[in-house]
Amino acid sequence: MSEIDQKTTKKDAAAGITVDENEVAFFARIADSWWDPHGPFRPLHILNPTRLGYIREQVESHFGAPKDSTTPYKGLRFLDIGCGGGLVSEPVARLGADMVSVDASEKNIKTASLHAANAGLKIDFRNTTAESLVDLGEQFDVIINMEVVEHVADVDAFLTACAALLKPGGLMLMSTINRTVKAYLFAIIGAEHVLRWLPVGAHDWNKFLKPAELANALKKTGLTHTAPTGFVMNPLTQKWRLDDRDVAVNYAMAARKVV
Repeated sequence: MSEIDQKTTKKDAAAGITVDENEVAFFARIADSWWDPHGPFRPLHILNPTRLGYIREQVESHFGAPKDSTTPYKGLRFLDIGCGGGLVSEPVARLGADMVSVDASEKNIKTASLHAANAGLKIDFRNTTAESLVDLGEQFDVIINMEVVEHVADVDAFLTACAALLKPGGLMLMSTINRTVKAYLFAIIGAEHVLRWLPVGAHDWNKFLKPAELANALKKTGLTHTAPTGFVMNPLTQKWRLDDRDVAVNYAMAARKVV
């Protein structure tokens, strides 16, 4: 990140603006590749089944949704914040969710909207921010917040806005990257520079959050949270699994709004 970019990010954070324009511009440049399983978002395509399994497990547990239903999310209003090309939004919508999906990048929303329309899915895609949704008085049963907090300019302001968007009794599901040496080696050196699974510059290690830091940020908003669950990849099979004992690189956390 250049000195100018650093100053811009600091200014935005000081103003309580959660969108990091440098991050938005970076992902806008590769927005046309969201649905290419062999392109720059290949790691997310591989991770997606594990993310979706975690989401379903948490929603079924929290809301008592029937485990054998083909539409377990029916009757629930979902928000996919920082939805990108809609990799999570589409399968969640197929399971019956009333789906609103937003992203700060207009190019991401155009890509996501076109792909969903071609698939015959009804998803309310919007080029907007969490703060703007709060201003509109929007409320949701479930917020999906996957791989987003490590890209925002102000984590506290972003999570405060997300908490305001949750209905009482609502559930927010998050995943991000831990700020550890192992995460630097795997997520940046390995994935970006060696294996080229991600474009160089996709992540800034300094913006990664340790689980305790994310937990403290959530506490400030009044939300309660679960213990972190690790997303762990086998580098040989390139398959992911959930592991409560290993949160050294990728991890997920659920937060609840007390009624």
